[in-house]
Amino acid sequence: MTIRVRSLTDKQERHAAIPALSDLRIRIFRGWPYLYDGTADYEAEYLAEFIDETGAVLVVATDDDVVVGAATASPMAGQKVEFQLPLRARGLDVARIFYFGESVLLPEYHGQGIGHQFFDAREASARAAGAAQASFCAVVRPDDHPMRPQAPRDLAPFWRKRGYAPVEGLITMLKWQDLGTADESAHSMQFWMRDL
Repeated sequence: MTIRVRSLTDKQERHAAIPALSDLRIRIFRGWPYLYDGTADYEAEYLAEFIDETGAVLVVATDDDVVVGAATASPMAGQKVEFQLPLRARGLDVARIFYFGESVLLPEYHGQGIGHQFFDAREASARAAGAAQASFCAVVRPDDHPMRPQAPRDLAPFWRKRGYAPVEGLITMLKWQDLGTADESAHSMQFWMRDL
């Protein structure tokens, strides 16, 4: 096992990684709490748009050149309006905030420090871009959701250790199709933030 974590900066290399990243996102996001019924076409389009954004960061973890994890980030000003509006409504300057998109990692690679490396790389990029704050959104699901696992993995202690905290009342809504449903529905996403 040779695990390597690095930022992909070359545009051609980024785009070449999209099929593997799409497959990884679909695989991870089918689980709790996302329960996302994604398609390769949608994922490829989303990733291409995200990584082409000015200032975007794409960090990948590979094991013998096989992608096993990835994390994205970009200036909040280039993100979807659904992410910007709640921040603007709070009077926050989206030009000074970096948004951390997904951070996905195959379960067999948990506990090896890769998540920390993902955050380190994205925070370094955010600081280099002059951002004052970093943020991400976490899916909010009710405790009594019928698809909730008996003992779901709780990432909140890890996020808090990194200096992030949920911002009370700062929530956005994002639509996607849940497993076992025919249509997209809106899902609550809680903002977590920290000063850089």
